[in-house]
Amino acid sequence: MESKSPGFVTPKKTALTGSARKIKDNVADWHNLMLKWETCNDTAFSAASKIVNLKISTLSYEKMLLDHTLPSNENADKNKEELERLCSELLDLLENMKQIQMKMEKLSSTFKGVCELEAFQCSGKDSRPVLFHTWPTTHFYETSVKMSEMYKKEISLKSVIVGEIAHTSDQELLLVYLSCWLYQPYVDNSIKVLLESMLLETGHRPL
Repeated sequence: MESKSPGFVTPKKTALTGSARKIKDNVADWHNLMLKWETCNDTAFSAASKIVNLKISTLSYEKMLLDHTLPSNENADKNKEELERLCSELLDLLENMKQIQMKMEKLSSTFKGVCELEAFQCSGKDSRPVLFHTWPTTHFYETSVKMSEMYKKEISLKSVIVGEIAHTSDQELLLVYLSCWLYQPYVDNSIKVLLESMLLETGHRPL
């Protein structure tokens, strides 16, 4: 599959067949889904930032109104409408990210299917074939599951944030939510190494 990232080699459709072809395509799909996730996450962070800024601005005005008896805010209705629009946008982006995460889980299921097929075909044999350089087929499945679990935990966290961000009146908590969205605590740096390892093993990246 094609990608714009440097050093990514487009698989040749005639190069591999069977399980090897499926594994190589799955790895390319992992690469592309992670790119889509990051793009969607950045867009969602922008929407979340606007929500937090609007909330903080509104909360600050309400405090001043209580403390100094300021005239009512003529833009209150506009702010409310904008907040509702941004929350709706964030919900849509979260749904897109959920769909990406579900596709990641399906890739793990596909790897598992390849492993089960190999186990059946190699039943009674002392060893199983290495389809690429050094990795047994099971290692692709285990790596995919590990990566998928990171995104599964992350999507659960983001679901909580989306559910709370518009209703929280604590400014510090709002900033914590925003920081969590940006830094994605459950998707740690090791995932980049795992992806690159799969890309190298399957020939998407030159050794």
